[in-house]
Amino acid sequence: MKVTVSGYYGFGNTGDEAIALAITRELRKYGAAPLLLSNTPEDTARTYDCDSEARMQPAALLGALLRSQVVLSGGGGLLQDRTSARNLTYYLGVIRLAKLLRRRVVVFNQSIGPLTPEGGRRVARALRGVPVIVRDRGSLDTLEALGIRAELGGDPALLLAPTPGLTRDPRRVIVAPRGDVIDATEALKDVVRRLRAEERHVTALSFMPDHDDQAAHSLGADEVLSTRDPQVALDAIAQSGYVIGVRLHAVILAAASSTPFSGVAYDPKVQGFCDDAGAPAHPTRLDAAQLTDEVLTRRLPDWTAIEDMRLRAAQSFSRALNR
Repeated sequence: MKVTVSGYYGFGNTGDEAIALAITRELRKYGAAPLLLSNTPEDTARTYDCDSEARMQPAALLGALLRSQVVLSGGGGLLQDRTSARNLTYYLGVIRLAKLLRRRVVVFNQSIGPLTPEGGRRVARALRGVPVIVRDRGSLDTLEALGIRAELGGDPALLLAPTPGLTRDPRRVIVAPRGDVIDATEALKDVVRRLRAEERHVTALSFMPDHDDQAAHSLGADEVLSTRDPQVALDAIAQSGYVIGVRLHAVILAAASSTPFSGVAYDPKVQGFCDDAGAPAHPTRLDAAQLTDEVLTRRLPDWTAIEDMRLRAAQSFSRALNR
């Protein structure tokens, strides 16, 4: 069975590449052959040892869908028009084309929104009759308001595992900023200063080097790790005692590696994940003293809830493939 996967792949975003890594691994467990739609299909094919086609080339996109029996739209936060209406148009267009070709199409472990009223109407029309699996409860509520029924799954990156044999340093703290969330970056400088005064070793982790490196270097951390490789990011997190994440997948990979974390909710998807995981989430204009205290006391999430999320993520593949 060939499965085409539509998402934000091939753009050098470690979080989305973590999703790609998890999806390709899990699909193979079901005997399915993944085909990723990518901005850089040659690199994607080489990285994940799978078929890949150019996401924006109409002939390549059509060919991918024609060769597939199932189309997964996701994971990630694709169905939103906060970034731009053009992104929403693209992802809904892939869904509509797959439906037109009578392929089984599933909205797969996405966060839904934020959506303008017009964007909400477009999503409701496009998803009529489409199986929908979302990764957080907030997205269930968003779709319910649009009259769309959905099931709760989990982010596929929760299924990734650190390299065996790593040693955790409880005094190491990972801070993962996002380059365009300037108020959070400014507040995190104070947090880093406080943590270093308490003799914590702080690593600034850049999840999207072209986008986040400047913010990471500005924090005043002991070191900066810049990577596009999700396994490198996961292993760094697994060797730390706590994670502060503006980037969503910093906190998701923390959960995957049993590392306590606090989120900075620049977007509802960060708030949604932290709420579901029983972990603290802060506004971008955060209280540095409060966040520092969470790190120093190693405030724990709800590990049982996280295990439930991981289980739902695993089970979502059989539901999506109708197995």
